[in-house]
Amino acid sequence: MLYAVCCRSAAIAAVILMVLCAWPQAQPRTRVVVLGTGTPNADPDRYGPSVAIVVDEASYLVDFGVGVVRRAAAAERSGIKALNAVNLTRAFATHLHADHTLGLADLILTPWILEREQPLSVYGPRGLRAMVDHLIAAYAADLSVRTTGGEPRHKHNPRTVDVHEIAAPGVVFRDDRVTVSAFAVKHGAWPQAFGYRFKTPDRTIVVSGDTGPDSRIEEQCQRCDVLVHEVYSSAGFAKRPPEWQAYHSRYHTSGRELGAIAARAKPGLLVLYHQLIWSSTEEELLREVREVYDGNVASAHDLDVY
Repeated sequence: MLYAVCCRSAAIAAVILMVLCAWPQAQPRTRVVVLGTGTPNADPDRYGPSVAIVVDEASYLVDFGVGVVRRAAAAERSGIKALNAVNLTRAFATHLHADHTLGLADLILTPWILEREQPLSVYGPRGLRAMVDHLIAAYAADLSVRTTGGEPRHKHNPRTVDVHEIAAPGVVFRDDRVTVSAFAVKHGAWPQAFGYRFKTPDRTIVVSGDTGPDSRIEEQCQRCDVLVHEVYSSAGFAKRPPEWQAYHSRYHTSGRELGAIAARAKPGLLVLYHQLIWSSTEEELLREVREVYDGNVASAHDLDVY
């Protein structure tokens, strides 16, 4: 009798397990899509730095390096509809280095040509307004022909970019899906450089931007769900010329330094991006981080989703 009861209980448990495994898993409302992980180095496998925070059907970009719109289109093709070009309406610049901003003209113009229905809104440090104005002036002939030369009427004037220059750290954007806070970081000689903290209904995500080691990263994270942080390989750094070592140590964070930051910040997941590896390897870079950090860590590639 006892044997029969046990068998029935085991059978019921097996059925319940099968049902649970077959039941569609709830998708998180918030996803981190790494559009580009590149640096100024011309690596054809890594496009310019850009991270998309996707909440439901809305997207929010951090930085817009080379190829940002086409990388977004690739993510859209894989099923992330919020990254269709016409949905790219909000972006946040960490700083104005070229590798982080070379896609700005693309972000202004390409979605507009493809019939984005509202102007682009961009947030970032002082100088962003001048950059936008100069880019629009540079494409004046294109804009004139497209608006008066017979192309179908567009929904808005592409010259109308909604620019918000951030005067001081704090909340810079809020809607019904996300609250975005900017915080200052140290990036060499730049007078303003920011990281961003995204608070959504189900996750907290911190994106470092380019920075040297900075305690404000861990203050902003504080057991956040995802910390996306730039990094360089100490092994590769050791083989760089002295003048470049002096530069990189002022502007960026080594693997071991990042490991120490993560050990104090305790993110649910540490994601490496903007990886300066040079003559080293990605595996060596991960080892350097893990020497001082035993939490979950991933080295991102373009189009990875977390």
